[in-house]
Amino acid sequence: MFVLLGVMWIWLGFIVLNFDVTSITLISALVGVLLVVAGVEELMNMGLMSGWRWLHGVLGVLFIGGGIYAFVYPGQTFGTLALFIGWFLLIRGTFEIGVSIATHGARLWWLGLISGILQVAIALWAVGYPGRSAALLVLWVSIAAIMKGLNDMAMGFQVRRLGREVA
Repeated sequence: MFVLLGVMWIWLGFIVLNFDVTSITLISALVGVLLVVAGVEELMNMGLMSGWRWLHGVLGVLFIGGGIYAFVYPGQTFGTLALFIGWFLLIRGTFEIGVSIATHGARLWWLGLISGILQVAIALWAVGYPGRSAALLVLWVSIAAIMKGLNDMAMGFQVRRLGREVA
């Protein structure tokens, strides 16, 4: 399931790069869909994972709320979404770095570390300049989706490996 979700996130990240940046409504709707899907996935993770359930629930509700905001106010979403995505990447990247350090020595632990560092770097850029153009917002969303996909795929392969070791 994680590998399939990872492929879908990567596919969505590449699709985002192909949209015309002149359509504010289209970009806002796309970001809204991305946030709603991320929220639903976080709520699913809340039911599947044993630790940090409350955090998955809070993130799921925040993502879905951000997606609804993007649909309702498409003209005002760019500054808000740039900040929201920036803060999301900062928090997510920090957690990725922490989990990678905690699982040092596990297979593919370094992938989460690299992803976390990239997310934090992009977040600092996004939060520092919230009024960037639509092209940069699309780039941030695309990179975040691709990194989420890579992380989900790595998680899927680790779950598969652990399942084999237990059996």
